[in-house]
Formats: sequence, C-alpha cells, structure tokens
Amino acid sequence: MNLKVNNLCPFTTLVRHYVVKPTGKQSKAIHMIKTRQAIVKKLAGFLLVMVALLASLSFSNPSYAQQDDQSQDSAAVDQIASEVVRRLVEDGTLSEQIKLGIQRYIEEQRQAQANAQANARNQQSAKAKNVRRVDRSRDHIYGNEDALITLIEYSDFECPYCKRFHPTARQLVDQSGGKVNWVYRHFPLAFHNPLAQQEAEASECAGMLGGNEAFWRYTDLVYERTNSNGKGLSPDSLAPFAGEIGLDEEKFSNCLSSGRMTARVLEDYREGTQIGISGTPGNIILNNETGEVEAAAGALPISTLQQIIDRLSASSS
Repeated sequence: MNLKVNNLCPFTTLVRHYVVKPTGKQSKAIHMIKTRQAIVKKLAGFLLVMVALLASLSFSNPSYAQQDDQSQDSAAVDQIASEVVRRLVEDGTLSEQIKLGIQRYIEEQRQAQANAQANARNQQSAKAKNVRRVDRSRDHIYGNEDALITLIEYSDFECPYCKRFHPTARQLVDQSGGKVNWVYRHFPLAFHNPLAQQEAEASECAGMLGGNEAFWRYTDLVYERTNSNGKGLSPDSLAPFAGEIGLDEEKFSNCLSSGRMTARVLEDYREGTQIGISGTPGNIILNNETGEVEAAAGALPISTLQQIIDRLSASSS
C-alpha cells in the first residue's frame, strides 16, 4: 500500500494533543498518580529496611525472638521508627506529605467556611421574606417610587460601615435608570446609643418638617459629619444641621425634645430583629413585582449588589 503522509496528519494531531500535551485536568491526574507511585516505592523500601532491622536484631540476639520482654519490644519499635523517620526526612518525603496535609486542611477549612456562609445567607434570606413591603405613606424612598427593585436598608447613623455604605447605595440607585430605589429604616445599635437613637429621631423630625427630600438631605449631612462609633458628633449639632438644610430650628428642636419620633424609630428596630437583622447595614433586596427577596448584609460593593439585583430581576423577565 502506498499511504500518503497527509493521511497521518489527523491521527498524529490527536496523538500530539492527548499524549504529548494532555489537558490541565489530565496533567493533574497524571501528576497525582506518579506522586503516589513514588510514595509507594519509598514506603516499600522503608518496609524492607524495617524487615532487615528486625532480622539483624534477631540474629544479633538469638534470645530476642523468644523473649516477650516488653522493654525490648519497645526499644526495637523505637529504633525502627527512628530509622524510618530519618529516611523520610532525608529524602524529603516527610516534608512533602506535611505540606500536602496542610494544604488539604486549609482547603477543607475554606470549604467549611464557604458552606457555613452559604447556610447563613440562606437562613437570612428565609427570614427576610417576612420583611414589610414598601409603604409610600410611611417609608423614606430615594429614587423611582415605581422601581422594580428596592434596596431596604436597616441602618445606624453611628455605624462606620453604614457611613461607608451610604454613598454606595446612592450610586447604585442613581445609575440604575429608575430600576432600583432605596428605602431607609432605622436600626440603632445599643452600643451606639444614645446618640444613634437621637440621630434617627432627628432625621424623622427633619422628614416631618420638610418631607422626603428633607429627610434624605438631613441623613446625608449626618453621615457626612459624624465620626461614628457612638461619639461621632455632639447632640447639640443636630438642630443646627436642620438649619443648614433650610428647616426651622426651633420647630425641629421642639420635635426632637418631645420624643414624638421615638416610637417610630423603635418600630423599625423591632421589625428588623423579627426578620433576622442583627447588624448594620442590614440590607434586603426586594423584587416588588414577584415578592422575591435576598438578604445582603454588610457594606457590600456595587458589583455584588448588582449581581443580586440581576438575579432577582431575571424572575420578572
């Protein structure tokens, strides 16, 4: 037969691809097999050493094989073990196995942590399903009131993470093209009180006197000025802040000192605890059309929030 060289090209290409240049997974499998084969060969050699040591002990002391003396048995075991360890150390096998063991442990811990975080998110989302739906007559809404998606934030004016997250939430809404709005609810943490509670009540007084826009302007100002952690600013500055955004300071001070907004703030707080909020910012992202929700606790970046929004939006497509 007079075969043309060209007829061999597809086959040689396959051979070159699968044998000479295996894929990443194939290379890893081959490496693991070779490594295990090498370890088995080394262990076989160590077993031969152990047999030789036992034989030498028996011949050097004929009575050894007939004695049941526990101390001699222990000494023989120690000697063999020492020799095996010495050889494992000398050729690097012991060091290699320790490294592999550490790597396996780290990977197992990472996987366990990932599983725990996934379970926690699932539990949070299950509780978040009971979140109170957006109420235009009560809630402070930033953005399009008819938006498909709402970011509901349970927040604390003295929380440094809330301070960091505040411009992120605003940017998320501003760049959504009306698809996302933002609802602010109060969750003043006990260790940030009394200031966090006072600031929350002050924002509600601003909203009462100047409407939704005044609420958001006052909220922005407090986050801008506070240094956070419960001692971020003086309570005496709360009334002047109202003056800065054009509100009547006297009326504002009367509202704040009367305590008329205390119950409103505590109502938000109680609602938050009932749906699993335990820290701030406690975020819940809601599809207003389907009612589907997802918990998104913490000062998350826009990219992460956008991924959640995309997932929730898909159910409305």
